[in-house]
Amino acid sequence: MQTQQENGQLKRTMKTRHLIMLSLGGVIGTGLFFNTGYIISTTGAAGTLLAYLIGALVVWLVMQCLGELSVAMPETGAFHVYAARYLGPATGYTVAWLYWLTWTVALGSSFTAAGFCMQYWFPHVPVWAWCVVFCVVIFGLNVISTRFFAEGEFWFSLVKVITIIAFIILGGAAVFGFIPMQDGSPAPGLSNITAEGWFPHGGLPILMTMVAVNFAFSGTELIGIAAGETENPHKVIPVAIRTTIARLIIFFIGTVFVLAALIPMQQAGVEKSPFVLVFEKVGIPYAADIFNFVILTAILSAANSGLYASGRMLWSLSNEKTLPRCFARVNKNGVPLTALSVSMLGGVLALFSSVVAPDTVFVALSAISGFAVVAVWISICASHFVFRRRHLQSGQPLSALQYRAPWYPLVPVLGLILCVVACVGLWFDPSQRIALYCGIPFVALCYGAYYLTRNMTSQEPEHVAE
Repeated sequence: MQTQQENGQLKRTMKTRHLIMLSLGGVIGTGLFFNTGYIISTTGAAGTLLAYLIGALVVWLVMQCLGELSVAMPETGAFHVYAARYLGPATGYTVAWLYWLTWTVALGSSFTAAGFCMQYWFPHVPVWAWCVVFCVVIFGLNVISTRFFAEGEFWFSLVKVITIIAFIILGGAAVFGFIPMQDGSPAPGLSNITAEGWFPHGGLPILMTMVAVNFAFSGTELIGIAAGETENPHKVIPVAIRTTIARLIIFFIGTVFVLAALIPMQQAGVEKSPFVLVFEKVGIPYAADIFNFVILTAILSAANSGLYASGRMLWSLSNEKTLPRCFARVNKNGVPLTALSVSMLGGVLALFSSVVAPDTVFVALSAISGFAVVAVWISICASHFVFRRRHLQSGQPLSALQYRAPWYPLVPVLGLILCVVACVGLWFDPSQRIALYCGIPFVALCYGAYYLTRNMTSQEPEHVAE
């Protein structure tokens, strides 16, 4: 019998708690901690709550589709494999590169942001020095073993989850007067939510911010990527999906409600972190230090998830024979070392681009990231639609599917439509329009690269293990 190293397969070592925390860790990050203030200032308090409710609906729709696919076919790489099977190999190839780019760019920006966080405590140590330290730490967590990575991500994410719960409880108490405000002013109640009217700038800003909201929710799809390295995926994945979605809705909607109730619309988006502003308003001691630590943890957790996701995408592309076979090699612990190393190199290049050309290269790559996440979600909905249709056409009963998305075909069709509408919304925001200018040509480039390289990779000799 071949060992997992010999046949280039990854090991199934993740448990339910690891999968849930991996997904939560990928989601609770810069999108929630930093973008929420911008969205409040753009759409108003009520508009922000509505935008996040729509975003939660989109996540639920996409995850129902992904749940059915990943339980039926638990594979590392997940949605790009499904896109290749049900939408065409070129589409699968493009989806994989879009997702790889999303996390690799996030990796570079995460290390830079972590360096700035450390400068708060150590102002004389340069940012690049901390970037090197965190590169080594995150790479080490991923290289030792999948189980070690998952355990590290579990504790990273646990800190964020506990903080979000504490924020909702303490902030909610301040909203309704159970905790006094620092300046002695009366509890705001719902006055900040209704002060400027329900939609002070109309409905268009909600459409314009939908990609930003969806990007804040991105990371839930990591459940699909990790399916190939999870023990008993048929049992674990449905539990992880249900638990993750429920917690996300509570965390995001609860957090946004507290932020919107405590921060006037005119102040939102001005402060670097709306969370620190809230704690300053309610007079929590050492708020800056506490939240600097939490944000640092959030950033490192996102980097940890990002390196895992990008490395597995390269492994999966190679496993599907659309990249050279060296990327599919795994070490004795079942870790794709070459794929991780190249992904880390991509993160370092993104980091350099943020320093050398912050207004050109890095801005363009970050814009593609937001566009790419929504494009991947579109592929998940479309893949599920075709998968279920072919399943029924083959004469197999629905009972053969151990996890079924409800209300087919409404769920995949509605999910696809809402994702497309979010992309259209980018056009109406000049600051985000670059995502379309960069994202659409990048998709075209990926399709072209697939047709140029498929003959070369298909002619390579079979892979030999390290």
